[in-house]
Amino acid sequence: MRIIYILATILISLIQTSIIDAQETYNLSMLPRYSSEEINRRISPLAEYLSKKTKYNIEPVITKDFTQYEKQLKNGSIELGYENPYIYTLISETHEVIAMAVKGIDQDKFRGIIIARNNSKLLTLEDLRGKTISIVGYTSAGGYLSQKLSLMEAGIDVDKECKIIEAVENKQENVILSVYTGDADAGFIRESALNQADEYIASSRLMVVSASAWLPNWAFSIKRSLPANIKEQIKTALLDLKPDHPVMKILKIRLFRSAEDSEYDSVRRASGH
Repeated sequence: MRIIYILATILISLIQTSIIDAQETYNLSMLPRYSSEEINRRISPLAEYLSKKTKYNIEPVITKDFTQYEKQLKNGSIELGYENPYIYTLISETHEVIAMAVKGIDQDKFRGIIIARNNSKLLTLEDLRGKTISIVGYTSAGGYLSQKLSLMEAGIDVDKECKIIEAVENKQENVILSVYTGDADAGFIRESALNQADEYIASSRLMVVSASAWLPNWAFSIKRSLPANIKEQIKTALLDLKPDHPVMKILKIRLFRSAEDSEYDSVRRASGH
């Protein structure tokens, strides 16, 4: 009887392993805006949650930089992605957005602002022509694309009519410091970053020349070639997450809402993609 029991146990174990192996496995990654440790801390609970809510194995994957992240979503080795609006427009031929992040007072959108020293004579968008402008980076939605879109709508080509300098390490606070020290006449930063350099300078030493265009929030995207039923199961699981769920708290957002690709067209206009 003992032998039969052992054989039965082994058989059950093999069957369970076969079932697990038979399950589809999909990779989930997040744009590496933070350290690898922080990215892993944020997406591992989400991967575990999605695995439990669906019949699939969702595995967290960490990429080393923006370039690798973009490449792996384009070549299909990462099926599920969570990225800023600009990167989403770059990978949207192979991925489609199914949900958008909602957070903070601005909910599902955010925007940039244009700052200058508090004694500056820059008062309107027109005053920026011919001036030196510090930006977070050319791929920054809140620190470049939002402002570029507003200037485009005002008939100003910021790349041709202004001198653009990228901030050291593409940090918001370095844009603020460049403006404060006079290395730049104006700066493009995300609205929520205005007080990010208060440790070094008081925000009262700066002024906001203008708020700029609203952009859609971060996208949760899925490989376009996956079957519709898989997309729907994952989307439903995301939309089921409530603000008080531990996954949401770790991701530092309130919830996900349903989203469409066309909502990112404003980002495409600003970036030229």
